[in-house]
Amino acid sequence: MSVKARGYGFGTLPVFLAGISTILGAIMFLRFGYAVAHTGLLGVIGIILLGHLVTIPTALALAEIATNRKVEGGGEYFIISRSFGTTIGGVIGICLYLSQAISVAFYMIAFAEAFTWLEPFFSQQLGVGFDSRFISIPALIMLLVLVIFKGADLGIKVLYVVAAILFASLLLFFLGSPVEGFDRNAVNLADKIQNSDSFIIVFAIVFPAFTGMTAGVGLSGDLRNPRRSLPRGTLWATITGMVVYLGIVYKFHVSASPEMMAEDQLIMSQISVWGPAILIGLCCATLSSAIGSVLVAPRTLQALGADNTLPGKRLNVWMSQGTGVANDPRHATLITGILALIIVVAGSVDLVATLISMFFMVTYGSLCAISFLEHFAARPSYRPSFRSRWYISLFGAIVCFLLMFQINLFFATIAILVLVALYQMLRIGKRGEADLASLFQNVITQATRYMQIRLQQRRTDSVTDEWRPSVIMVNDRTFDRRSPLMMLRWLCHRYGFGTYVHFIKGRLTSSTFHESKGVKERLLKLAKKQQSAVYMDTVVSPSITSALAQTLQVPGVSGMSNNSILFEFAQRDSEEVVKSIVDQCKFAANTDMTLMVLRHCETHFGNRDTIHVWLTWNDKANANTMILLSYILLGHPDWMNAQVQVFAALPGAEVKKTRREFAQLINEGRLPISEKNIEYMATDDIEAFRRLVYERSSEADLTVVGFDMQGLKERGLEVFTNHSKLHDVLFVRAPRQIKID
Repeated sequence: MSVKARGYGFGTLPVFLAGISTILGAIMFLRFGYAVAHTGLLGVIGIILLGHLVTIPTALALAEIATNRKVEGGGEYFIISRSFGTTIGGVIGICLYLSQAISVAFYMIAFAEAFTWLEPFFSQQLGVGFDSRFISIPALIMLLVLVIFKGADLGIKVLYVVAAILFASLLLFFLGSPVEGFDRNAVNLADKIQNSDSFIIVFAIVFPAFTGMTAGVGLSGDLRNPRRSLPRGTLWATITGMVVYLGIVYKFHVSASPEMMAEDQLIMSQISVWGPAILIGLCCATLSSAIGSVLVAPRTLQALGADNTLPGKRLNVWMSQGTGVANDPRHATLITGILALIIVVAGSVDLVATLISMFFMVTYGSLCAISFLEHFAARPSYRPSFRSRWYISLFGAIVCFLLMFQINLFFATIAILVLVALYQMLRIGKRGEADLASLFQNVITQATRYMQIRLQQRRTDSVTDEWRPSVIMVNDRTFDRRSPLMMLRWLCHRYGFGTYVHFIKGRLTSSTFHESKGVKERLLKLAKKQQSAVYMDTVVSPSITSALAQTLQVPGVSGMSNNSILFEFAQRDSEEVVKSIVDQCKFAANTDMTLMVLRHCETHFGNRDTIHVWLTWNDKANANTMILLSYILLGHPDWMNAQVQVFAALPGAEVKKTRREFAQLINEGRLPISEKNIEYMATDDIEAFRRLVYERSSEADLTVVGFDMQGLKERGLEVFTNHSKLHDVLFVRAPRQIKID
């Protein structure tokens, strides 16, 4: 169910007025003098600039996100939920709604402060002490009746009048003269009172003055052209508010001493041309802020109900219902009024206001974070007509979250915990919906794409490049044996990259295509279960040879070309299977890849604590690759306690020379083994060599043996069926010698 978006067809001016009338509120009238008194002119200018380091990036981010699509009812909530998903959007939306609803009460309590001059009347004529609730409760009820029965249209008309009076009172203040007895030449830019409050305390008190710039966004469902009006109205309100604030604090500085400003929170009335104008302005400022909040909060709640975010289907339906052609949220307004009335009756919202300010900061930080992430997600559906800068959005998000903890560590922590708790609750009811992970997935996709292109552009074919395995495997025996995937997972755990492709024999049809999708899902579940870092995929092809031809030509997922291929067969497999592996090796050798053939048995690599590497006179190109692959296996936790033993079986005349070469490589640190792990033995006979291998490695968990293409062409499957009494064997052929640095 979606909120109707017909609305009243407002233009940009209501957005500006809702924002500026909330910005120029009670804090400006009651606490700016205090801020100048405690931090000096330079200090309060720093506070204003710091506050706008939050609001300006947020306004820019809001303008960007709002111009991407048609913005419906719900304002900030709509923008957040449609970018972050309805789960995280619902969490922030609930917090935002509570902030807006309780703000109504806060502003009405502040509104009552403008009537403290009635205290003598209450005590003398009525015989009771003045209580602000005598003013705030009736005023709130009248405001709610006005909005519920007359709708946003009348509320906006009242907003016009209130904003006009507000600007008139400020004009009279700027035209006023310094307080009597004040010498403007006697103060400097840094003057402040003794024992003043710290900068961060003053900032925390003044910060709510900067939180109103998004008030107009709540009217999104009632705007004729939200994509045009929202960014313009919001940005103009933010900039205008900052200019007015700077003008006010400068006027304070040249009109009253720090002591005067610290003692009288209504010092503006002594400076103004006509003192009562300030009380009227305070009354209008708080009333306008309350009107802005009471128009916005129900629309946020209505949108939350339309997205089924609230607990209970009936509650969501009831909250999402509107009345009239403009779809006024009468039910949501009633609930908002009851909540605000409860807070007003309580009489004080100091602690609640501090906590609510945390939620405002969370909202602003989230908006900036969304804008930042969207710059890198590069989703085709994200095409805003106005763009901020990614670094501005990132800066705004960081400042928001840092200031939360600077202002109040306790309430910032509570705000985060409440967010987490709400997220967990909503996550249960919205399983399967796109969420924060979707946005991050797009960001990761773009980052991976960028890095792959950069890696490809920088990579050369030089043999001096540091070699690491980028292994691809094409196999149709995936689900009836586990050793091949284990080996691939080990090789690619930390130092390498792996791609596993399940081969489906046949022609590509609708049926085989859907079959491949089902198999891929099984592969992904298997990889997740095994905590594998291998990339899983499928290929449909008429034969294993054509499947190899297709797969060997595709680029590697790591940004580098695949440089190795892994084949496998089990000791129990027939000769036909082994012959097929031989043919595949010959075919793949055309790509100049490192070939690996795993012959596995039922031991499944035993205890995984011994790896034997056998080097012969035919392994000059293979040796370094074989040794490096063995040590790469040790990088996986399954092999972390294993030992690598190297056996060099060479003709007698070459043993001494090879020993010197290995010793030099070990001393230079280019061969990652120690002298004690290498055993040299002289043998000139192939049968004697095979007996040596059996005697030394019959109990090894994995034996690594080299082979070459000439021997494979001459002896065929015997290359892989020799050493039949060994356990698991990895046969390796490298196209060239690699360097180990």
